[in-house]
Amino acid sequence: MKTESIGRRLMTASEISARVIELAPDLLQGMAPDDLANVLQAATLRRYPARSIIANEGHRADEIFLIIQGRARTFTITPKGERVLLLRIPAGDPSGGRALLARPAEYLVSTEAVTDCSVLVWNRSSILFLTKQFPILLENALMIASTYFAVLRDLLVAASHHTASERIAQVLANLSREVGRKGFEGTVVNISNEDLANEANVTIFTVSRTLNQWQRKGLVVKRRGQVVLRSPEQLVG
Repeated sequence: MKTESIGRRLMTASEISARVIELAPDLLQGMAPDDLANVLQAATLRRYPARSIIANEGHRADEIFLIIQGRARTFTITPKGERVLLLRIPAGDPSGGRALLARPAEYLVSTEAVTDCSVLVWNRSSILFLTKQFPILLENALMIASTYFAVLRDLLVAASHHTASERIAQVLANLSREVGRKGFEGTVVNISNEDLANEANVTIFTVSRTLNQWQRKGLVVKRRGQVVLRSPEQLVG
C-alpha cells in the first residue's frame, strides 16, 4: 500500500487493516479476509487537512475515496455561485462512487474534509479491475446508492411536510448521534448557523430565532460554532 503524507505520521498497513475491520465499511461488507487484504493493498492512503478539497464537482471521476479517520461532507455550487451543503460523510463511508462506472463520468458533487482526514483512495483503473475480481464491491456500491436515494426521499418529505423547527431539530438529533460528544452541559455538536440552515433547508435567520427560543426554554445552549443539546429527545418529541 502506498502512502501520501500531508502533515503527521500516516498509519501502518496493519493499523489500516485494524481500522477498516473496526469500521466495517458498507463498501467492503461480505468480503473474505484474503480478498479484503487484496483490495486494501491496491489503495493509497492520503491525509487531507480540515477544509481541504478531496474531490471537485465537474472534474473527471478518476478516484474513489473511503474515509477511515475524520469526517467529510459533500457540497454543490449553484449557478449563482452559492455553496449548498448536501451530505455528511463520517468515517467508514465512501465518496466519489462515479469512479466505479464503466463509462467515464464526472463527479456530481465536491467533497471537503471537515476535520483532518485519513482516506483510502483507489484510482479508477484499479477499482474497476477489483470489481471484476470481486463483484460484491459493485453490489455494495448499489446498496449505498440506494441508501443515498432514501436519504433524498426523506429530505424531500421533510421539506414538504415538516415545519422549519422540526427540520432543524431532526438535523441536530442526527448530528448528536453521529458526531456529538458528551459534555458537562449536554451533547456538544460542532456546527455553525449557516451549515445548520443549509442542512435543514431553512434560512440563517430561522435557525437563529429557533435556537434562541430553545435556549430560553433550557433545551440548548448556543455558542459560536456549537450547539449543546441538553435533551435531544425533547427537540424531536
